[in-house]
Amino acid sequence: MNWRGLFTIACTILVSGSMFAQANLLNAKDPSEIGVKTQAQKDADNDGPLPYGYVDDRDILWSATTWEIIDLDERVNFPLYYPIDSVGIRSDRRSLYDVLMTNIKNNNIKKIYADGNFTETRTLKDIQSSLKKIDTLDEGFNQLNRGEKLSDEFIEVRELTAADIEEYHVKGVWYFDKRQGELKFRLLGIAPVSPEAQFVDLDGQQDLIELFWVFYPDVREILHEAKAFNDRNAAVPLSFDHVLNARRFNGLIYKEENVQGDRQIKEYVKENSLMQLLESERIKEKIRGREQDMWNY
Repeated sequence: MNWRGLFTIACTILVSGSMFAQANLLNAKDPSEIGVKTQAQKDADNDGPLPYGYVDDRDILWSATTWEIIDLDERVNFPLYYPIDSVGIRSDRRSLYDVLMTNIKNNNIKKIYADGNFTETRTLKDIQSSLKKIDTLDEGFNQLNRGEKLSDEFIEVRELTAADIEEYHVKGVWYFDKRQGELKFRLLGIAPVSPEAQFVDLDGQQDLIELFWVFYPDVREILHEAKAFNDRNAAVPLSFDHVLNARRFNGLIYKEENVQGDRQIKEYVKENSLMQLLESERIKEKIRGREQDMWNY
């Protein structure tokens, strides 16, 4: 490649980066002007998630459905976790959990599900007991015992926040497309995982639950508009849709589609974390090996 070609590519990267950087940051004469986009910038941002190509069932030579854990303690998964506190940070910086919850409350996400099979729908009211805890303080009970009306100051409301989310569970399908001759992954669903609000502040290890599931193709537009922080180049934030579809995360398989009713690894490899991890890696290598097998005659 000659120098002219390299210069053209560099200019393209710089131009595309300026389109996604925080608007008007370097030209603002007042802090209130930061983030205000020009009409040209708005037109440039008027795009959507990269559409999935149509895949005919006859083109799928092999497929396997897997469920994975995205552990938010791992550094590579931090873009899905932070920022955990939205106070004092600009409005376009939100965690994945905040993006999902805000759009559920605004009814932009109209359907949430009880599990990854997407057969039983839930409403926000149905899952409120898992998301919010309302408790009466001791002073409030004393007030009630005296026959007085309970004051609002003695009612404690604890709602789950992004800081309480410990994992995400994702469901997807690995398949070999015979038309393109390659192994591909299609994300089907995602669920935030945390302790229930009733127990989140208790000492000791708490049981984790899937708060709700969303069908991923249904929320792609929303996740495309929401941006995650790019620690390699802050001028070019990545959409959550890109982060998830490009598998810019580390996932641990905890279940695969199988004849035993899709049982989890921990159900047949019990009380041995190391062997469970090795079984997860075995499943992953089995999937990777399928692509090689397709090219062997």
